[in-house]
Amino acid sequence: MMNDDKLLAEQVMPPPLFGAEDGRALAEAALRSITASTARVRGDDFLRILVHDLARALDVTYVIAGRVVVMDDGQEGIRTLAVWGGADYLPNMEYSLLHTPCQDVTDQSMCFHACGIQADYPEDTLLVDMRAESYIGMPMIDTEGRTLGILSAIDTRPMSEDKRLLALSLLSIFAARGAAELQHQEREQVLEHKVQQRTEALRAAQTILIEQEKMAALGALVAGVAHEVNTPIGVAVTAASTLSSYAAELAKCVSGERVSRSELVATAQRMQEAALLVERNLLRAADLIGNFKQLAVDQGSLHVTTLALLEHAHSVVSAHGPALRKSGISVVLDIAPELRVRLDPGRWSQVLSNLLMNSAKHAYPDGGPGVVTLGACMAEVDGLRWLLLEFADDGVGMTKEVRERLFEPFFTTKRGQGGSGLGMHIVYTIMQQMGGQAAVEACQSGSRIKLRLPAPEQA
Repeated sequence: MMNDDKLLAEQVMPPPLFGAEDGRALAEAALRSITASTARVRGDDFLRILVHDLARALDVTYVIAGRVVVMDDGQEGIRTLAVWGGADYLPNMEYSLLHTPCQDVTDQSMCFHACGIQADYPEDTLLVDMRAESYIGMPMIDTEGRTLGILSAIDTRPMSEDKRLLALSLLSIFAARGAAELQHQEREQVLEHKVQQRTEALRAAQTILIEQEKMAALGALVAGVAHEVNTPIGVAVTAASTLSSYAAELAKCVSGERVSRSELVATAQRMQEAALLVERNLLRAADLIGNFKQLAVDQGSLHVTTLALLEHAHSVVSAHGPALRKSGISVVLDIAPELRVRLDPGRWSQVLSNLLMNSAKHAYPDGGPGVVTLGACMAEVDGLRWLLLEFADDGVGMTKEVRERLFEPFFTTKRGQGGSGLGMHIVYTIMQQMGGQAAVEACQSGSRIKLRLPAPEQA
């Protein structure tokens, strides 16, 4: 019986092709070749090159590199990362570990079947599809002792002892390298997840800060308008009180026995002057309140409408009149009265407001007098119709560093002096949202910011 078994083994297993020295030399040559070809690649590219070069070095049909995963049914399985199939790469796949030789490999033991692998695992249909005859597999174990995946070589012929030793050497070395790659990928995924979480948290915080900055700007505008409105209303109240006293004098004159025409005319004239004073100041207050109301409504809305650009700019400038006068700044609007364009008035109001307040805070640190100019015109660029705007002041200007970082969030030259560093970032963000662009230009004196917005033909 022993002689029959020996005869069968000799028929199944081909005689050794190499001696010990030849096998060692072959293994070293294969190791150098694969190491050289994979030295400069990482991740999935490394695994693809590895399975190809291992298949060539071992002279086997299939080499598979796969990661251990939990499948939908809760069972462990393998998700292949690279599969060489004899002539080309095969599509990646997932399969259950149950009743497969890979299950033995994931138990952190080398699995070798010189022949008859289909008979040893009759329920593994993948082996049947591959017409597999021999199998050798090695676990990929990380530095913490976890089995991350497998590296296996499968052939359609029996595997000799020489090939087993060569495969054992190469798979042992490159399974360790593959485990390092898989562990590196895991760490990268964890790091990317943390970076994504922190990025989202920063974006959320930045959004909150931008909204707070908008509300703070609106609050400052409310305070300025309230202060400005107090003056004409105070004058109107005083004039109305005077008008009341003049009316009493007129009533007294009329009720007297003798009425002087000159007294009546003088009293009526004073009443008329007081009435005009009341009317002018109330109209001034109404104009201020109307401008502020329009600006507040615009900033709280998101809709596109046709704007008379000059009229709209006047209302924004008027709403910021108190702050601009306090800084000694006058505004010149170089906009044609007939220029109309479809814009979102809310976002456009915020752009103008932030540009005006930026000049008031930064262009004139010691106060005015100063002149701010806003010019606008339509132009055709690259076959498209654009609204081109230029916002300029004659203030202290900007250094090269400030120009390069002007639109960065939280960058400010007034740190600790009430500057949030979000005003110009909001301008840049809104311009991007509206499909436009914002850029700052170097100039010999003052500063110049150029804006460009798409302005399609009105329907």
